[in-house]
Amino acid sequence: MTFSDFFNSAGLGLVTGLGLIVAIGAQNAFVLRQGILGKHIGAVVAVCALSDAILIAAGVLGTGALIAVAPAAVVILRFVGAAFLVAYAVLAARRALRPQALDSSDMPPTDAGAKRGLAAVLTTVLALTWLNPHVYLDIALIGSLASAQGSPLQWWFGAGAMLGSVLWFSSLGFGARFLRGFFARPTSWRILDGGIAVTMGALGAGLALGA
Repeated sequence: MTFSDFFNSAGLGLVTGLGLIVAIGAQNAFVLRQGILGKHIGAVVAVCALSDAILIAAGVLGTGALIAVAPAAVVILRFVGAAFLVAYAVLAARRALRPQALDSSDMPPTDAGAKRGLAAVLTTVLALTWLNPHVYLDIALIGSLASAQGSPLQWWFGAGAMLGSVLWFSSLGFGARFLRGFFARPTSWRILDGGIAVTMGALGAGLALGA
């Protein structure tokens, strides 16, 4: 094998990883909102990237094949994830009806309340990540594509996919600060939260209906 083989496998993994995560979805919408608020974004990005790394590694190791033959587990996750998404959509809709401007009160707090806020944020992002049954289908896809690379190139493929995840969530989370001026107006939050409510509600309904 040559360096070009390793580079090509990693590049394919990077493109595949980005292709799977760069889409309008519940997790990305949540990361975007936290990035605009500037609250706990480092922790959110880290959790998303680490979760993806674990899932990608599982796919490379062959866990995706096990998931593919255990449809009952995917069905359970589908309904649990659907319920969570619909509940979050309702909360987003309520925020859209009572929007607030982004001001100093929206900056990250530094007292004990910040710890409670961080716990809630991390719980939400973990649920949005791990209760999404589509992510387990992605594991199966990544596993099959990685195995096609052969040994040891499958790990370079996985590393490329992990890099794509880090790049995407970092760009989405930390890049969202450039939108803070736009979200200084309540109407902007009404649009964002309204869009999040529609997106998550549609995703939840789609999961419940098996779409």
